[in-house]
Amino acid sequence: MDIRNIAIIAHVDHGKTTLVDQILQQCSVFRDGQQVRERFMDSGDLERERGITITSKNFAVQYGDTRINLIDTPGHADFGGEVERVLKMADGVLLLVDAFEGPMPQTRFVLQKALQLNLTPLVVINKVDRPAARPEEVLDEVFGLFVDLGASDAQLDFRGVYASGRDGWAVDEMSDERKNLEPLLDKIREHVPAPVHQDGPLQMLVAAMDHSDYVGRIGIGRVVRGELRAKQAVTLVKRDGRLVKTRATRVYTFENLGRAETDHVVCGDICAIVGMEEVDIGDTVADPETPEPLPLIAVDEPTLSMNFMANNSPGYGTEGKYSTNRQLRERLHRELERDVALRVEDTASSDTFRVSGRGILHLSILMETMRREGFELMVGQPQVIYREIDSRKAEPVEELTVDVPDEHTGTVIEYAAARKGEMIEMTPRDGRTRLLFHIPSRGLIGFRSHMLRKTGGEVVMHHRFYQYELFKGSLPQRLTGSVISIGNGAAVAYALDALQDRGRFFIAPGEVLYTGQVIGENTRDDDILVNAQKAKQLTNVRASGTDKKANLAPPIKMSLEELLEYIAQDECVEITPKSLRLRKLLLDENDRKREAKRRQAL
Repeated sequence: MDIRNIAIIAHVDHGKTTLVDQILQQCSVFRDGQQVRERFMDSGDLERERGITITSKNFAVQYGDTRINLIDTPGHADFGGEVERVLKMADGVLLLVDAFEGPMPQTRFVLQKALQLNLTPLVVINKVDRPAARPEEVLDEVFGLFVDLGASDAQLDFRGVYASGRDGWAVDEMSDERKNLEPLLDKIREHVPAPVHQDGPLQMLVAAMDHSDYVGRIGIGRVVRGELRAKQAVTLVKRDGRLVKTRATRVYTFENLGRAETDHVVCGDICAIVGMEEVDIGDTVADPETPEPLPLIAVDEPTLSMNFMANNSPGYGTEGKYSTNRQLRERLHRELERDVALRVEDTASSDTFRVSGRGILHLSILMETMRREGFELMVGQPQVIYREIDSRKAEPVEELTVDVPDEHTGTVIEYAAARKGEMIEMTPRDGRTRLLFHIPSRGLIGFRSHMLRKTGGEVVMHHRFYQYELFKGSLPQRLTGSVISIGNGAAVAYALDALQDRGRFFIAPGEVLYTGQVIGENTRDDDILVNAQKAKQLTNVRASGTDKKANLAPPIKMSLEELLEYIAQDECVEITPKSLRLRKLLLDENDRKREAKRRQAL
């Protein structure tokens, strides 16, 4: 069988999933006249809401006599663990680059991973019909990126097309007739190498996992050597070296958007196996007579950690189904089976778990998923993970790209410099300026929300891990304190109106509060305790003009990522299926004072 295995990689929002839609349409995956939603491969609710790909998906299309196994990968560096493992299944990569924006931080990140695996690249300059597109310049920038990343001579001789994924056409030259995506599919068939056939005992690396309520765990990977047959006895070589004898009950290949059961899978094809209860990502499915492991999937280490805690706020368990530390532990360890970039450690406290990941987005997607499943939990302030280099403290540094209108350039440079950022490059273009910084990961916590406020929402930011560098010194902390509730019960408009000169509020009248909940931001740098439940004392005497109507400013509503960036060291975010609340770790004021004295004594 003529097979091509290719992964699609790109920066966030460069049109990858939209191009996949058109490939599916033109390869007759859907019936004529069938109504198909946009961004069909973004199947999860979170993916569709945010407009980003979070988990990789496998599908296959038939083009002539060739079956093309396509892997749709995430574009955000926080989900790099997904990219690193699924690239093991591919022989080539389809690199999409926006014809206006050019190579961005995540473009460099995903391409670097592909070149390290010696995959054959195909370049698609996408959105060439966009106003102000500059396809020829972008192609030169892509070539420069290949050179910077140390591509081989064969990889530098890449093939490419110009395309509009939304309109469904690709051309070899800008002057060619714009009809369909056949030029791109022809390039895949001609220039991506077919899988190398290796005879010998079975070897298959499990690079992805799926789950079914009917058949249990499903291992997905590529047959590297030999053949795999249904009902065949196999041995799982675990990552820790253990050997587990099992059986491949059923074997499926990918066909269009689904899977087709087959009796055997040839070397080089991508398949799914059912029946192995102990299978995990990174395991090798091998012949029982010669259980030889394949090289493990190399994954970059996490750079950010947070404490996940069982919810102990007043009223816990009233909004969610799962709120105990045992349920929290089981859910986090279940996530480890699917996400190779995640780390979970126990702490001295039985109800607190230290969870490490690639960034705030990586961890917040996990929190949002758990929240929708019915979990209640609390999470503490994000902390970067330090290392030692030559017996000296080192911290992770990110490559930050900021795109802002020209009039806000000074604001961004000044704020980045205050957070130990070093400007590397400044490129003005069409009324906007692109700034490139190397900035500590600590400096990025809260950076986006601050810049959105300062630029009126016109800033566009992207970042990726760059390298570990020596510790750059302390950073300025949050300049505002917290407004804390000292009572339990519903907030009253009369009390909030009287307290407006003390700060800005995160809550609206009628919301039920508890002691120790953070309900607003103080105008000064210290915390303040307020009684938001105080109602007006009523008498039977009334006079015209003495009653005034409360004129309250609308409350500030922050997303989960903004809340995680906002909280101080002694605060946490309470996450339930219905609410997101800020609170102090220690709810009682006397406990907080004792803890402050203890810290000072240290």
